Amino acid sequence: MQQTLNDLFSQYSQGAVGRTDFESAVYRHLVHNQKKTCIYHWKSDEYEDFVSWFYPRLKTVIDSYQDTGSTFDAYLAKYILISSREYHIKTITNSVTEYSAWNARVPEMYTHEEPPVYLHKDTEKTIEGLIIDKKGRKNSRRILALILKCYYYVSEDFAEKIAPVIGMKSRDLLKLLKKMRKLRQDRDDKIYEMKERLYRQFYRCMIHERKLILLKENTAAYNRQVLRTKRARKLQESIKIRISKMKKEASNSQIAKVIGVSKGTVDASLSRLKAKWAVMSNKADLN
Repeated sequence: MQQTLNDLFSQYSQGAVGRTDFESAVYRHLVHNQKKTCIYHWKSDEYEDFVSWFYPRLKTVIDSYQDTGSTFDAYLAKYILISSREYHIKTITNSVTEYSAWNARVPEMYTHEEPPVYLHKDTEKTIEGLIIDKKGRKNSRRILALILKCYYYVSEDFAEKIAPVIGMKSRDLLKLLKKMRKLRQDRDDKIYEMKERLYRQFYRCMIHERKLILLKENTAAYNRQVLRTKRARKLQESIKIRISKMKKEASNSQIAKVIGVSKGTVDASLSRLKAKWAVMSNKADLN
């Protein structure tokens, strides 16, 4: 005949059963008697996971029990009820987090940022057209100024590809871009930190929204979650706006410093380049 938990505890308290043997016996009892617990309706595999999660707590449960009229069996049942709720919340939270991580597509959604379009599809031909000034001479400095202006969006591969077109060696152009990035390091770090904050907030919003789906409407928990979700979304949009206002282009003074010319020269170069770009764009539209 199978012993009850009360019988086992009585033997343990009298010293007839050792601590390790008692804990093992309680564990085996829980494993084989799901129908006698308050969570009899759980799926068997879920129940087994819970018992495994609960087992390390047995020591605390046993040490906390005091015979004040309630049997050890009833005490343990109450403790299992409380622990099952905690386990259920923990499981839901982990499930929601995992769901959000697997289903998030950050580059395609809130956090994606499109770089500005400065050139036509035929990049090299466009640049060659911009280099030529009114007198038919090549003026590569204009394009160099533009490249440094937009350094934030210029990849190493693009720099190596475009360097010969503007009459420069790849290593020289990369060296100037490196110098510009060093000059802008503090600002770029702030932009990076803000983007990381946006990524984290994006996932928080997904988790809040997923939790909202799992809660029953018109309950206190649901209403609280609605408020949390709204606040999370509002903060996310606020961060997005702040990032959009952060200047990612180098100043003309910084460009002048990197190239080694006056700011006025850079101002004039970019102004003429802008005017020629407008003319070329109009001609392309007419064609």
